[in-house]
Amino acid sequence: MKKLYTYLTFIFLLMSFISQAQIITTSPAFPTESDGVTITYDATLGTGGLKDFTGDVYAHTGVITDKSTNDTDWKYAPTWGDNSAKYKLTSLGNNKWELKILPNIREYYGVAAGEKILKMAFVFRSSDSSKEGKGDGGTDIFADVSEGGINVSFSVPANNKVIQKNEDLQVTIQSNASTNLILFLDGVENETTTETEISKIINTDVAGNHELVAVASDGSEEVRDTVNFFVRDDVVNETMPANVTAGINYIDDTSVTLVLYAPNKEYVYVIGDFSDWKLDNMYQMKKDGDNFWVTINNLQVGKEYIFQYLIDGDIKIADPYADKISDPWNDQYISNTTYPNLITYPSDKTSEIASVFQTAQTSYSWTDSGFTIPDKKDLVVYELHVRDFVATGNIKTIKDTLDYLERLGINAIELMPFNEFEGNDSWGYNPSFYFAPDKAYGTKEDYKAFINECHKRGIAVLMDMVLNHSFGQSPFLRMYFDGTKPTADSPWYNVENNFENPDAHWGYDFNHTSQATKDLVDRINSYWMTEYHIDGFRFDFTKGFSNTPHSNSTDPWGSQYDQQRIDILKRMATEIWNVKSDAVVIFEHLSENSEEKELAAHGIMLWGNANHDYSEATKGNSSNFSWTSWKNRGWDGPKVVSYMESHDEERLMYRNLSEGSSLDGYNVRNLKTALSRIETAAAFFLTIPGPKMIWQFGELGYDISIDENGRTGKKPIHWEYQDDPNRKRVFQVFAALAKIKKEEVAFESDDFSLNTSQALKQIEINHADMDVRIIGNFDVKTGSISPKFSQTGTWYDYFSGTEINVTDVDTSIQLAPGEYHIYTTKQLTTPNVISAPQASDVLITGTAKENETLTASYSYSDANGDLEGTSVYRWYRADDVNGTNEIGITGATGISYNPGADDRHKFIRFSVTPVAQTGELLQGDIVYSTYSDKIVSLVNPPVASNVAINGEFVQDAVITASYEYSDSEEDPESNSIFQWYLADDQSGTNEVAITGANTLEYTITRQDVGRYLRFSVTPVAISDELPTGSKVYSAYSEQIDYSTGIEDVVDEELNIYPNPVQNMLHLDNLNQVKRVSLYSLTGKTILYKNNPNSNEILDLSHLNQGIYIIVFDFQDNSRLSRKFIKE
Repeated sequence: MKKLYTYLTFIFLLMSFISQAQIITTSPAFPTESDGVTITYDATLGTGGLKDFTGDVYAHTGVITDKSTNDTDWKYAPTWGDNSAKYKLTSLGNNKWELKILPNIREYYGVAAGEKILKMAFVFRSSDSSKEGKGDGGTDIFADVSEGGINVSFSVPANNKVIQKNEDLQVTIQSNASTNLILFLDGVENETTTETEISKIINTDVAGNHELVAVASDGSEEVRDTVNFFVRDDVVNETMPANVTAGINYIDDTSVTLVLYAPNKEYVYVIGDFSDWKLDNMYQMKKDGDNFWVTINNLQVGKEYIFQYLIDGDIKIADPYADKISDPWNDQYISNTTYPNLITYPSDKTSEIASVFQTAQTSYSWTDSGFTIPDKKDLVVYELHVRDFVATGNIKTIKDTLDYLERLGINAIELMPFNEFEGNDSWGYNPSFYFAPDKAYGTKEDYKAFINECHKRGIAVLMDMVLNHSFGQSPFLRMYFDGTKPTADSPWYNVENNFENPDAHWGYDFNHTSQATKDLVDRINSYWMTEYHIDGFRFDFTKGFSNTPHSNSTDPWGSQYDQQRIDILKRMATEIWNVKSDAVVIFEHLSENSEEKELAAHGIMLWGNANHDYSEATKGNSSNFSWTSWKNRGWDGPKVVSYMESHDEERLMYRNLSEGSSLDGYNVRNLKTALSRIETAAAFFLTIPGPKMIWQFGELGYDISIDENGRTGKKPIHWEYQDDPNRKRVFQVFAALAKIKKEEVAFESDDFSLNTSQALKQIEINHADMDVRIIGNFDVKTGSISPKFSQTGTWYDYFSGTEINVTDVDTSIQLAPGEYHIYTTKQLTTPNVISAPQASDVLITGTAKENETLTASYSYSDANGDLEGTSVYRWYRADDVNGTNEIGITGATGISYNPGADDRHKFIRFSVTPVAQTGELLQGDIVYSTYSDKIVSLVNPPVASNVAINGEFVQDAVITASYEYSDSEEDPESNSIFQWYLADDQSGTNEVAITGANTLEYTITRQDVGRYLRFSVTPVAISDELPTGSKVYSAYSEQIDYSTGIEDVVDEELNIYPNPVQNMLHLDNLNQVKRVSLYSLTGKTILYKNNPNSNEILDLSHLNQGIYIIVFDFQDNSRLSRKFIKE
């Protein structure tokens, strides 16, 4: 240490009464920034997180410079998890590790020139960062960087080490350049040397504080270092005073008795403002079995005192049962508005979280003696997170919102965890102190005033309680902790979590089979019910309340039946009811139904997560609400606390706007539409018999994702949503539903059924007081459903107040997308719900022709009675009835429209946005008509031209027709009509249409020979008003002939020669021929021969000169015909 340090300076630097050896040593002992340094790390010390670790170890290291704001402001550190070679330590064996800082400190860290290096800072870790080695209490590890010159320091002991009387104390002093080194004990010179080190044993039997001072000089400069040690008295065993319990016990206005339950601990001291934060045997606690206790007298009346327990000289904790703590890290950020005059943490005296006591406190004056917790089956619970509900983030402002919540109609508020949690900005599921309300939300009096005011308004207050686990700052945990996990002798915690699934590990796992844990749980629950008038609890992750092992492969979330867990939870609930018989007990359990059914039979209520089903429904997808019903679960009563949203689930409106369905202009992603579907969901949620829960601002359609700013991060607060009439309407619908749920006995009925598996959903409730039918359309298209009325006669629509006369109980009612109704047999007061005007029965009439008039019509209505103003009209054209390439028609904003040339072959539809003259919601939702028929024109039919036939007009030839199609309106061709004809001449004599010849091809037959062929086409368009044009003919063909020419036929199968012939015609290779026939050109048969020989000679001398046809019919029924000339 450089220069002269006073005693108080060292107290400030070390800030610890914890006895600890050096976690790291440096060589040289007093390194300067220009030195290379060897760091030796002892993994057994500090948190011990790397003790006996055999993998690779790395240093996360940086420096504290004159540019740092404090010791947490590291400079020149790498990204966490950097496994570069320069940060890798070398194992020396025996839990010792070595790191080389080369070539020197400044270059190793890359510190800019001129920036003064004060300290090196370290955290040691495994390569995957799953294990860490840190200082005691999880602090960073530091090594000072010397300025050079003469230095002196104590290697051991650490400052404020506690030892027993006559215990040997090793003292080692090191200096780098002294010529004279002196050790003083309590101001008396104890040892001197001209060397640079003194190492010796000191032994004393004098109890109390002692001071060691090392003085080094080199003849021109003198420096010193100071440490203190404390010699403790023997522990006194003495019975505690009567009627005291673990924690702070106020005896009178000037005395307190402090009791700490600490099995297996050897000794405990109390340190605090009353002892000037020094160890003093006056404040050594006496022992009574597993309890340590001390009475402190002569306190100042009404003064707040900060204090801590020092256990066995090396564990420093706040009182676990304290109702107020002093936090060195977080209190500084709490505003004076939230917590006026918050006591300042003594950062120059101690470290770690401390506790506070204050005598002569004024008791809160409760005025809620007449409050009765609402019937559990009628509960409408409002889950609320203080941080994200009001901008101030405090409970005092929440109290100012109770008018709003009372208007909403809720009768219970479930506050997310508000006992002290780690940090100020949290959901609260990282608890540290179980008896202190978190100061980040306000004072104890603020909490009590809020609860008292809730009770005055008939609203119960439920506390979200986390007893599955604690986080690392909990004193219950820190008393028995090895740096990485609880020790085996912990009265409260398991060494290992009983869940193999790491995602089910939060903090450190309570051992709920331990009697100490059971006692603690009972005391915590009783405390909040008696001291703060809490009406009940929602317990977080109650599946963790056992030690039953849960395999990651077979039961990763512990959902399978667990008898041990059931017994533990029933016991806890019974103890709660022994304190407050009507207390509300709700579990976040979410296990298999058989276990939940058994817990419900014990009187416990259980969360029922319906987020997925309601979200899918509001988006327009398939879903089923059946599990919202306690009857469908087979339970014995309404114990399921269902919710559409919670702190832990995505918001319905966010999914509506980002994932909603659409069809024919109805789009769930439209804000107004999305909000209206939240109403529909609420109508099918709050009306189902049994308790229900609403997540904050769900009643205003809060649409910010749960993942905004991180899942548990702060969310935007949108109280201005109240000013949006559409959101205000959602609020009013929720309020109207909450009102009838609480006030109408029918909604407690056990005679009800849910028919909710389809897009059109229906609920039936029957009761002697009244019957209820609820119908709603969660589809994105219009549909019909029967309410299944229980009787004919008059029914009442709750939200409109209108009467309907039911003559057929099975009648179906058509519902637009998102539309819903609640029908009752008893007339209820019509709720005050602002309504937008509505348009219905939107139709188009007229002829779908160009230049004709299309006229729209619709029905206007407004539930608030507001007259129609200037509603907004719009016409659209599309390529088809599915709306492909639909566009709005420019200028078409009237009630009628005349299709023009641009509309030919298009489909037209109309929309109206109803607008009222007065009211909060002036404009309703846009409503569309269906599409018109295709717009057609009367101008011209299609035309065929250039009709021709092509091919060789001989027997067996294929003739092809061709033509050109055109349409003045560019209407595509449909199924034009084709026909082939035969005539005796090209004038059309005896022309006949050939039966079946109605394609573009025709094959000439033998019977066609000698005649003439032609083709016709009648053009047909797809959809013109005049779709069929005039028939157009081709010219006639030439005369159809028998063969393709007059020549010798020489074939590998058949030879015919000579041609022309005078007398004898030779026919060779007739093996496959079954008949030979000879015809005149007029078709007259001259001769024929069946089954000719292989070679035949025909005598034709008797024939006249001319052209003849010879036909060969083959065995395979094929035919060949040829012409020949007779000379």
